[in-house]
Amino acid sequence: MTTSLLYDTEATPTSAPLQTPEIPHANSESSAPIAAPEVVNPTLAEVRNPPGTDALLGAHSADEYTSLMHNVVDALGERFRTTERAASAKDRSGLQAAVDAVDLDTAGVGNAEALREVDALYADNAVWFHHPSYVAHLNCPVAVPAVAAEAMLAAINTSVDTYDQSQVATLMERRLIDWTCGHLGFAGGDGIFTSGGTQSNLQALFLARENVLAGLADHADESERGGSVDAEPRRGGPDLGEPTRRDQLSRLRILATDQAHFSVSRAAFLLGLDAEAVVTAPTDRSGRMDAEALNASLLAIEANDQIPMAVVATAGTTDLGVIDPLETIAEVCASANVWLHVDAAYGGGLLWAPQRAHMLDGISKATSVTIDFHKTFFQPVSSSALLIRDASLFAPTIHHHDYLNPEAEAQVADAEPNQVDKSLQTTRRFDALKLWTTLRARGASEIGSMLDTVCDLAADVRALLEDQADFTVLGASDLSTVLFRFTPATADQVTCDELVPLIRRVLFRSGRAAIARTVIDDRPWLKLTLLNPDTRLDDVTAVLDLVRATGHGILAGRDLEGAADVDGAATEGGAA
Repeated sequence: MTTSLLYDTEATPTSAPLQTPEIPHANSESSAPIAAPEVVNPTLAEVRNPPGTDALLGAHSADEYTSLMHNVVDALGERFRTTERAASAKDRSGLQAAVDAVDLDTAGVGNAEALREVDALYADNAVWFHHPSYVAHLNCPVAVPAVAAEAMLAAINTSVDTYDQSQVATLMERRLIDWTCGHLGFAGGDGIFTSGGTQSNLQALFLARENVLAGLADHADESERGGSVDAEPRRGGPDLGEPTRRDQLSRLRILATDQAHFSVSRAAFLLGLDAEAVVTAPTDRSGRMDAEALNASLLAIEANDQIPMAVVATAGTTDLGVIDPLETIAEVCASANVWLHVDAAYGGGLLWAPQRAHMLDGISKATSVTIDFHKTFFQPVSSSALLIRDASLFAPTIHHHDYLNPEAEAQVADAEPNQVDKSLQTTRRFDALKLWTTLRARGASEIGSMLDTVCDLAADVRALLEDQADFTVLGASDLSTVLFRFTPATADQVTCDELVPLIRRVLFRSGRAAIARTVIDDRPWLKLTLLNPDTRLDDVTAVLDLVRATGHGILAGRDLEGAADVDGAATEGGAA
């Protein structure tokens, strides 16, 4: 049975409605009579404010909007005060039936009733990332001022693709990009807000591909003219002759570890590279990229007449939570003149963390960087950014269209800052407003300290697990993930492997806790991702107690099933 916390709305305006000036119509009594037959036309006020319409947000529906928003906020506030589970305990078939039961082709039920319905269907069955027993994925509780800013940007509905659609919003976003570049050490840098780390990584590798191909073409032109090339734009083979673009694409290689985000391989596919384009870079025992081995890999790629398009280092791997040695990797890439992209979607917030900012030393030498503010800056999704050390490297993204960002206008001295020039998206939300508001409300240092807090919690949880005889821990995270397994003395490794997905599934279906799982070196592990600075060690201990109890329950159930099978076999044997 679904529950809605939204109460009935009444026509109780919270502010005086906006008034439209009255404009006399040409056929009013004050006008001179005309010979043509009288035509009854609506007044301008009637056109602007159609009677009885509250579907769209505007002056005529401001009171309805205010009332609905108050009701939604009140209902959500009550849910945040009273929610006792990380997730709904309802099974998927029941949820699917509830979704399918809604008739989306019927006449509208009205604003208030529709919101009551979605409150009962969605909010009552949501996964709550703020709950201390949610310790699964890289989802964070969100900053209060950011949520308020989300409501503002959604209502105004700014698109920051061109300046004439956004004005000050574009200027605010540009300021945040400059601010982030400043903290990265990108003095001549630039960037763009994106929908997330996957898009940021895709655009970074797109820019790497195009700049590398352009550099190869320039080098070939220089060779044909008999000129000398002091430094090749990017590492490549000997004389290239006149290869086609497809020929060159087939030679491009990306180096990343087996712990890099899957979006790197997906980007290679989308960019039309070979199936073998992503080369696995060696790691050390901790799962971090081995910089010395990286140099050998680059040399091997060149020896095979292939072209290293980019190296992708990770500042915060999804599973192990480790940071590749950025300083030494940057030195290798600089020596080889290879594009270095740092995927700091998870760990980028460390730039502002008082205790751990040094862990990103060397990131200033990257060519491009991904940062997800909707992870370690506690922003509502979506809020990510791609930052580039040299603004000129954005050139391959630029496309001009007469109806949007005409090239002629872009050439004038005081050209409007049309950000569609640098974005893979055209229509794009003003997601930067959430970060702006959070910084002004709380300050970057407080946000950074919150990240330090969750990293400290992860270290405490790891120490706790190491002292438990029936748990095994893997690795040591630089951030806030903890990989572990339930390994009671009575179970062998194969049984412990089988317990991992079963424990996770039982806990999630109960709604009592949300834990993730992954596979490292062909072995399954349970994973805690701690991104809630309000979560305490006792909260995590309670989750671990649930893991232990669930594991023992599953084992006990198996023992009972085994005993029943033995009894059944004995009975059948006696009857024979």
